[in-house]
Amino acid sequence: MAAVAAAAAAAAAKRAPLVHVRDACPGCWVWEGCCRRRVTACVFLASMRPRSLLRFISIADLQRQQCMPCCSHLTWSTNEFKEWTHQGQGVLPMQSALPRAYLILVGYLTDGRQEDKEKLVDGCLYLKDNTGIIPCELLHFELEWLESLFLFPSWSYIPQTDQSAAGYVEILVDPVPVNLPEEVPDSIPVTYPASAEPLLTSRIPCKKRSKLTVAGELARLGPLLCIHQKTFFFLFLKCFTSTVWVPVLVQGTVTKILNVQAGLFLLDNKVCLCLAYQQFLNSARGLRPGACVELIDVHLLQKPLVSFPFIVLGACLSSTVVLKSFSRLSTPYQPPASSGNLYLQLLFRYNLGMPLYLWLVSLLETFEERFSCFFGRRRLLLSSTHRNPGAAEKFLVPLLQAVVPDREKARDIYNEILAKIHQCPLQKYLTLNPPCQAPSLSAVFRVAEQKSWEGFSPSQLLSPLEAQHMGTQELNRRLSWSYCTLSAGSFQPRLILLGVLRVSSRSSSLQLQDKSSTLPCVISHKDGSPFAHTALIGSLLQVENYQLVVERFLQTDFPSWKQLSNLEHVREKKTSVYVQFYFEDVQVLHAAEGQIQKALRRGNSSSLRKKDDDSLTSEVKTPEAKTMKLEDPKPDTHRDENCQKGQSSTRTTSCVSHLFLVTQKEGLMLRNYQLPREEDGEGQDLQRSFQATVLWLGRPRLWSHHTETGNLPELEESSCDGKEGMTRQETLLLFMGKSLRWFPFLHLDGLYRFIVPHCSDLEVFDKLCFPPVPAKFLSGSSCPLCLPVQDTWHLQHETWISCLSEHQLATRSMLRGMNQRISSIPEVISNSFTGSLVSFSGEIVERTLCASLKNGKPSVTLSLQKQKGSLLDSDHSVKLSVSVAPGSPVVVDIYIAAAYLQHLWGLLPGAKIFFQNLERKISRFHNVYCTYIATSCVSIVSLPASHLSSPSSPAGEASSPSLVFLSNLQAHLQHLPQARILCHLSCVLTLSLQWVCSLCSSIFKEGRCTRHSPPCPSHTGVRQASARVLVEDGTGEAFVLCRNQQVAAMLGLSLVEWEALQNCVQSRGRVSIQHGEATGTGCVEEPEDFVACYLRSLCRSPLICRPILLDFRLDRKPSKILQPEQGSPSLYGRGFWPARVTVQTSQIKWVLTSDRTAAPLQLRNFRCGEMEFVSQVGPRLSLLCLNVEEVEQGALNYLNSERIRRASCHC
Repeated sequence: MAAVAAAAAAAAAKRAPLVHVRDACPGCWVWEGCCRRRVTACVFLASMRPRSLLRFISIADLQRQQCMPCCSHLTWSTNEFKEWTHQGQGVLPMQSALPRAYLILVGYLTDGRQEDKEKLVDGCLYLKDNTGIIPCELLHFELEWLESLFLFPSWSYIPQTDQSAAGYVEILVDPVPVNLPEEVPDSIPVTYPASAEPLLTSRIPCKKRSKLTVAGELARLGPLLCIHQKTFFFLFLKCFTSTVWVPVLVQGTVTKILNVQAGLFLLDNKVCLCLAYQQFLNSARGLRPGACVELIDVHLLQKPLVSFPFIVLGACLSSTVVLKSFSRLSTPYQPPASSGNLYLQLLFRYNLGMPLYLWLVSLLETFEERFSCFFGRRRLLLSSTHRNPGAAEKFLVPLLQAVVPDREKARDIYNEILAKIHQCPLQKYLTLNPPCQAPSLSAVFRVAEQKSWEGFSPSQLLSPLEAQHMGTQELNRRLSWSYCTLSAGSFQPRLILLGVLRVSSRSSSLQLQDKSSTLPCVISHKDGSPFAHTALIGSLLQVENYQLVVERFLQTDFPSWKQLSNLEHVREKKTSVYVQFYFEDVQVLHAAEGQIQKALRRGNSSSLRKKDDDSLTSEVKTPEAKTMKLEDPKPDTHRDENCQKGQSSTRTTSCVSHLFLVTQKEGLMLRNYQLPREEDGEGQDLQRSFQATVLWLGRPRLWSHHTETGNLPELEESSCDGKEGMTRQETLLLFMGKSLRWFPFLHLDGLYRFIVPHCSDLEVFDKLCFPPVPAKFLSGSSCPLCLPVQDTWHLQHETWISCLSEHQLATRSMLRGMNQRISSIPEVISNSFTGSLVSFSGEIVERTLCASLKNGKPSVTLSLQKQKGSLLDSDHSVKLSVSVAPGSPVVVDIYIAAAYLQHLWGLLPGAKIFFQNLERKISRFHNVYCTYIATSCVSIVSLPASHLSSPSSPAGEASSPSLVFLSNLQAHLQHLPQARILCHLSCVLTLSLQWVCSLCSSIFKEGRCTRHSPPCPSHTGVRQASARVLVEDGTGEAFVLCRNQQVAAMLGLSLVEWEALQNCVQSRGRVSIQHGEATGTGCVEEPEDFVACYLRSLCRSPLICRPILLDFRLDRKPSKILQPEQGSPSLYGRGFWPARVTVQTSQIKWVLTSDRTAAPLQLRNFRCGEMEFVSQVGPRLSLLCLNVEEVEQGALNYLNSERIRRASCHC
């Protein structure tokens, strides 16, 4: 059927008058007798122009000389031309009209065959002369015009946007023939459609067919198609006497080219025309902004894609697109790609419908816009037809395979054109919600920032029960720093991160970069190893599993917790956004210089890293020394003068490298480095820098090219020669300026190589070294030399000590002794630990912003305040509570000054961190804690679990701690984080209720602050309550400190009773009671104060003494409390009788929680009624109450039975 149709089309083309082409295209000429008059008129009118303006131009000169669009109208006057341009600018007023050129163009119209008559035509028309040939477009064409010489009175030349390619000519009016065309025979025997149809249906396959001439009325004209290098089209004829066929006609003006490669054009600024489903008409020549087109039998799609703003008119293979008029504007011609068009290849490969195709176009457009400036458009959009797919195809193919899992059958173009019942991909559609998105990094930052503030309220950061007792300073400090984490699923649609990996020397952090912005990133390995892949710099990465962290910084002036809903007290809001992910979740779309695949194929021993179970995992690395192409757009022309001496012809390719092992690394901070070659440095500002102690391995080596440095010959030689054959020298590397970019890649136990490009001097490293202090102060050779790292040096990560191969075991055993001592948290907090600098790893349990430590050195504090870029006030510090593992009872606190935090990313609860060179300190309460100092450094071992609750709200309730006995706490009480006991409340020792000023913490009484010198302007008071009670659980006793709402729970008061009591205290300012009236033991209220009397009677009431379930932790800062004198009667003998006394044997030994200064066990007398007991007990320890719960009788019986069962098991 297709061959017959094509043959019919060819026959009809030769006999165009029989198919009424002239009737379809009005404006035909009566050729006989008028050609000579038209030529004469054109020449006469042209001769009236000044000779200096009018000239003939050849096709070759037109293509070579004319770089801008232009038009020529030989017969038009100036007014006529102005009117013509004015009408064109009415469509697009912001576009300029075509400039007029006075050029005479003469040439032959041809189909492009020239001398080679056997060449297949491509369906396009060309204009040629003896100097060249150029494509042309006509609105009206007669078959008799082929191979005839014409004068063109009105035409436009449109060059391509790419100056290296030729443009085309738009013929605005019919040309004037110079010679008469050949005559066509008047009559030819033809067959009409009614007779031809039976012949077509009854034909015998594979039989030689005879030629047949068919005549009829043109019913429908199909698009020009080129498949398998064959160009053809379909036309449909009907009988002259058949019913009139009325096509569905739509006309519009092209106002914008949305995407010529994707075949998308905007009509009348309202409707999108999609020509992707049929091949472009003559390579889209003529479809410029301002051109008018007519569309016949196109599909109307109201809303194919949610994010697409226009209604779509889709042209399938049954549709017809007719160019009605050319553009009169000076708009460029953007030709679609003739081959390797990734838009169309993916469209036809997956047989996409319009919604999926528009989504594909949006992804490709964004992708190209973001990264073509880094890699070039051709490399990005490279198709798999070249057996090397580009980055865009690597990104899109998995997405398309996911949304089109059951790939539909291939598109049947013949059935789409010839079937009586129309079927095409545009026929049915559903509005598509995009399954994913890949916006620019600037948009990611903007959306993440917006989401972090959506529905945000400062009250979400604090528990109301906690906030109502805070003063102004503490309240605003707790609100000043918070964070929230977002994943890919937090966005609709799901958000995929794309970016080029780079490292910034300004921030010394890894970053993802595109054309719009950069996004700091933290990369870790799932096996806990640090990220050190220098080969990935400059590679295009795709990440779908990540944590987008938004750090929020607030400057507020809330007077008290009651105003938290009033956002007028928020004076400033800032954010810091970064992303963290695992390297195993990264897909490399475009490797820097294609070296990653080479390293993976090589698979040598140095590219393998051992896991904990001695298994080997492949590690991406490369021998290629990477240049920092993304750091500065201009190449660094500076060369070290030592590298320029004695260089031979290998200067442009040779390089010097030196292998080293990192034994210690310090953090980033401002330092007062003064290099020897610098002049007097007085008055110079401090420089941001870091330093690392390294061990040189072997000697510097000269390579003819830096790609040859992949192996480790230094270790090979040392393994053969033994330990004595290896040269080792310790050096202190100083990183400043652009060399700060290597900070994220340097890690302990890593083997690295410095590569000095364009250098052949093996002494380049020695010549730059200098002693850290003047030589006269050096007492020996133990102090390592200092080496400033040059900006032009390249760092290459080789491997790790644990990854050395079997024949390198001697080297590994020799280097083991150089490792820095890494301790555990239990070792650090033990009494036997003697070191001052410690290194350990642990998981962050809690992050709290607190006031700055008061014992910092003035010089250090001054240098920290000079650092810029910190979003927190310099008088703040962050406290990290770090444990060995989740739920571990061993916790140590780490304090980091706010000025250091601008260089530290990823310090979030749930993250496992490796801390290096922290300063270990002991508080006056004998508690061990650590501080971050200038020599400290941190690295992320593992990221927080994605299922952790977002900290935008107050910390959620932790899992209930295990039930313990007081007698069992002594073994691990020293660093107990939290525990629970079933105990009996014996008595209330002290109780204090007060209202304090929110600003100065003075007593707040009768609605105003009582401070007079100087007077306090505050009108806001904060209520506070505290109590100290005595509890016992049958195995021991303890003092428990309760605060605020916990006091009400201890006293058994309801919320209404507690509020009424607080209101009574407000008029007095403060009410305090204490067990006993001994002198100096506390404030004794007046007897007539009914509030004090009520509280005293409540504390003496037997209803207070009851069983409770108590959550607690150790009070590390116990206040001074009244201790019973030795030999004095128990508190129970003073009128505070317990409801229950547990007796196990006649001689009971109670083991109570105690601190490290506890006294030995002593005998105590207890009396209950008429009975007196003697027990050997230890001193009572102070605990902090975390939560109090009432215990019902059923729960009490169950818990008591569990305690008895567990106690019997331990006996």
